[in-house]
Amino acid sequence: MPEVAARSHVELIDRMIAQAVDRSGLGFSQLDAVAATAGPGLIGGVMVGLTAAKAIAIAHGLPLIPVNHLEGHALSARMTESADFPYLLLLISGGHTQLLAVKGVGSYRRLGTTIDDAAGEAFDKSAKLLGLGQPGGPAIEAAARSGRADRYAFPEPLSRREGCDFSLSGLKTAVRLAAESLPTPTQRDIADLAASFQAALIRHLVARTVRAMELEEESFAPPRRLVVAGGVAANAALRGALKAAAEARGWLVLVPPAKYCTDNGAMIAWAGAERAAAKLVPPIDEALAFAPRARWPLAEPIAGKAFGGGRKGPKA
Repeated sequence: MPEVAARSHVELIDRMIAQAVDRSGLGFSQLDAVAATAGPGLIGGVMVGLTAAKAIAIAHGLPLIPVNHLEGHALSARMTESADFPYLLLLISGGHTQLLAVKGVGSYRRLGTTIDDAAGEAFDKSAKLLGLGQPGGPAIEAAARSGRADRYAFPEPLSRREGCDFSLSGLKTAVRLAAESLPTPTQRDIADLAASFQAALIRHLVARTVRAMELEEESFAPPRRLVVAGGVAANAALRGALKAAAEARGWLVLVPPAKYCTDNGAMIAWAGAERAAAKLVPPIDEALAFAPRARWPLAEPIAGKAFGGGRKGPKA
């Protein structure tokens, strides 16, 4: 509920900032800059965070770096892994499922995106449908461990379509229809549905990622790297399948630790530090005038019917 979420942000943000500063052992005078998510996301929460960052920057005379939330995910592996540019990125979260070529800080080329629903949303909605609770990703993964992935033959979306786009709405519908066909589902039924859904989703994500690797292989010098980021990257079965598929083609797979896969402040601070090191800090007047954005593509959408239709391209 956006309004409730924004109100909670207002009530807690001062305390959270104070705790972070206290635990760091540093004062505001020792900071080089302030970085904050400026979008995309629920606009109320984004407004609260960015406004707090602007206040700190003004009060302490610090540069302000508005960060794209997706760039935080895109660069998160570089906090803990040797992820030199360029690399291929599979970004899979609650609101985004994209394949991007990451050439450097601030330099991204989108190869594919979801034309309807994101992977995290598919996990959440399917978990809710099966009565497994939230967050849906871990709930589906836990239920799937005791289920049969071959009981339900769910379709593989876009299997005959060229390119690297994703589509998950049809898979969600298939899960719903299968669940509704069972008058009184047992725990075994639920586990089998979860396992079959997870397996189908993983097959789709892996197939489109392999296609991107095939298309971009000549653009990357060895060792070629695939970075997997976003909350869904915490799924162990998906990581294993992507690693096997990538290693079969001679690619390395890099995944941040689970705490940096889900949304977190550290990746935003890191993206800010990367931008500062690359001298991509905007003038303070521009930064203070920067408006929060509910939608903010990391790479510009590809327009045209062949890429999802509409003037602005596919859902971004």
